[in-house]
Amino acid sequence: MTGSLIVNNLAGLLIITSLLVIVAKRPTASSLLYALQSLVLVLIFVALANLLQAHELYLWSLTALVTKVILVPTIMYRAFRRLDDPSADGGIISPVTILLLAVLIVVLSYFAVAPVQLPMVSALKPALAVSLGHFMIGLLCIVTQRNILKQVFGYCLMENGAHLTLALLAHRAPELVEIGIATDAIFAVIVMALMARKIHRTLHTLDVQQLTALKG
Repeated sequence: MTGSLIVNNLAGLLIITSLLVIVAKRPTASSLLYALQSLVLVLIFVALANLLQAHELYLWSLTALVTKVILVPTIMYRAFRRLDDPSADGGIISPVTILLLAVLIVVLSYFAVAPVQLPMVSALKPALAVSLGHFMIGLLCIVTQRNILKQVFGYCLMENGAHLTLALLAHRAPELVEIGIATDAIFAVIVMALMARKIHRTLHTLDVQQLTALKG
């Protein structure tokens, strides 16, 4: 199996794990699935480093392993495990509809990147399409899920998609760029987790449709 085929197949697995993160009922389960997805992202970085001879990506993979596979999921698991609101479970559309929309998003993303003429990604256009589609699936999670915690995961999915795009198109970027991105993700998750816990303690709900009580 060639290096480009490995990267493209792992990118496809990234989409599958993103859907599992969205449809999982409990936030703790979503945290573990997000850790699994981030591990797939790390494997993509390693495969890209070998394929493109970009040694910077080895440090990217190490940084992503520490932050995305260990720190961020641990923060979300510990912050969300005591937050429960069954009335906020589910979304405004069914899981089947989400699946169909995700397929449509990936297909449209492939057509969107088809005109891109860059030698470095000529054999990696499926992975590039997945990176764009993954970002949009994260946005889909944010706009379709009623649970605040699921919207946090939507942000994390968007961030992973953007991260993959950067690895594909700017893999020679200094390691400091990767460290900055990873650190930004950690602080963003911490802030959103604290806000979610505050909302739950104050309003006893995680349903975004109930947050109109904050008006005035």
